[in-house]
Amino acid sequence: MMEKQTISMVIPCYCEEEVIPLFYDTLVNGVITQMPTVDFEILFIDDGSKDKTLPIIKKLSEKDCRVKYVSFSRNFGKEAAIYAGLSYASGDYVGIMDVDLQDPPALIMPMYEALINEDVDCVAACRASRAKESRIRSFFAKRFYKLINRMTGMEIVEGARDFRLMKRFVVEAVLAVGEYNRFSKGIFEWVGFKTKWLPYQDVERVAGKTKWSFWELCLYSVEGIIGFSTAPLAFASATGLLFCMLSFVAIVVIIIREILWHGSAYGWASLVCLIFLISGIQLFSIGILGQYLAKTYLETKKRPIFIVKERN
Repeated sequence: MMEKQTISMVIPCYCEEEVIPLFYDTLVNGVITQMPTVDFEILFIDDGSKDKTLPIIKKLSEKDCRVKYVSFSRNFGKEAAIYAGLSYASGDYVGIMDVDLQDPPALIMPMYEALINEDVDCVAACRASRAKESRIRSFFAKRFYKLINRMTGMEIVEGARDFRLMKRFVVEAVLAVGEYNRFSKGIFEWVGFKTKWLPYQDVERVAGKTKWSFWELCLYSVEGIIGFSTAPLAFASATGLLFCMLSFVAIVVIIIREILWHGSAYGWASLVCLIFLISGIQLFSIGILGQYLAKTYLETKKRPIFIVKERN
């Protein structure tokens, strides 16, 4: 008789006391009971929550031995929570999903069936539409995917979610990428392997509020671009070279005009505008260089990606 295979579902949580009971009931009653041939491990990663998230998870673990938890000493961010979850997951297959039910748990079944019946190593979900988002947020999200794919040479699917189910060797490959500054969507694409995408319609949160503001998403986007491309550095260098050439041409033109018409080299207003323009370009280029230097500095410190306060 074949031994049952195990699916570990990694669930990052940060201040989600309202939605955890709803998520647990939906996952157990809607998915786990429908897959009796598979054992499940429900691994909650408490990312330093300040509400009752951890006590609620502990109560669930007391009544259900399938529920495991890892609690951080502080808020390290979702990327650290994903890495920790993959590190502690023990299943033959490992999945990642959000606790707010914007990732439909019902997709776990077709994901698992695809992994065992098709020639794929990972099955991931992507949104077929952004009907629930504001137009501005949706516009910038689409531009981001086009920009990062062009700058990195990767093919991150538009609307890609962290929601996915992977075979064990894919998880080991992701864990081998032990960098401190993490962008999981890029890492999943970078390690390769055959991935099948399952599109689904956008779903709203069942409770609570999103922890991702527009500004935080912008910073996260910059993290992804810097982490997987040196194109911004090349852009800064090309811009500097272009302005050097323009400055040389401008100097030649001014000298010729001065020789022919005299007095054409005067005009403090135009000079100030040029100084501001060129200074702005210089500061912008230095800022790009500083971002890469800062990321390198953080990597060389070799700080842990997360610190565990308690776990069962």
